Amino acid sequence: MGRLPDNKQIFVSRLERKGLEKSTIPGFIWMLKRCLQDNPDMNHLEANQRLHSLGWNDVDLDYHTMQLAIANFEAE
Repeated sequence: MGRLPDNKQIFVSRLERKGLEKSTIPGFIWMLKRCLQDNPDMNHLEANQRLHSLGWNDVDLDYHTMQLAIANFEAE
């Protein structure tokens, strides 16, 4: 796998520090992206609630990680 862009690498590293296994990060990112597509105005607390309802109980996003996610999704 090639080197990730800096913002994406920072985002992935933050998810790892929050306890996500490397193998689950792509699925988590995909699900978070879908949640934001459904409701682009949701904040990190609402995203956590939605992700928990979908079974992603092993991580809680903070404000800064959510902002990194949004920046990465907008750059795609």
